[in-house]
Amino acid sequence: MAEREHRVVIEGTRITTPRLVLRPWVPGDARAALGVYGVADVSRWLAPALERVSDVTAMRELIERWISAGASLDAPQGRWAIERRDDGAVVGGTALLPLPPERRDLEIGWQLAPGAWGSGLAAEAGHAVAHYAFASGVDEIFAVVRPRNERGAATARRVGMEWVGETDKYYDLRLQVYRLRPAELDVPSPTGER
Repeated sequence: MAEREHRVVIEGTRITTPRLVLRPWVPGDARAALGVYGVADVSRWLAPALERVSDVTAMRELIERWISAGASLDAPQGRWAIERRDDGAVVGGTALLPLPPERRDLEIGWQLAPGAWGSGLAAEAGHAVAHYAFASGVDEIFAVVRPRNERGAATARRVGMEWVGETDKYYDLRLQVYRLRPAELDVPSPTGER
């Protein structure tokens, strides 16, 4: 990601980057969100935490549950719609939530509609949420990725996260664990990835 893309502006729960606006979900996002959470190639990596959403009505109900649950979350926890700045299209979602079962570790996650894959938007969104978390005093965040989810692992590395091992501690699944601490954010790697 180029130097200019490191710019993150945080205004309350709204986070902007050069190409994105991360904002709280609204029920009117249901149709666009279904293009993410209703797609098998996305949802297969989210189960059992989130199953594939079947239709717009179910997506709207899920967004309404996210909004309701968000009212009881402690900052910086939350869920955001990922909106492109140039056309206002909702192309994905990102979240910063406690990992089960102990709910002590914070997990960052990102999902994009397949049409937005390959453009670096997931890493840009993850990077922005990391800034938000660290500005709120969090000292580390984690991403958990299924072993065959190469796209998710690559995105975690582009955000600047370091692989720290495997575990079956979360979600009763064997997962790859990536971690990021404040001092590691925006530090270029020898390979040019962040």
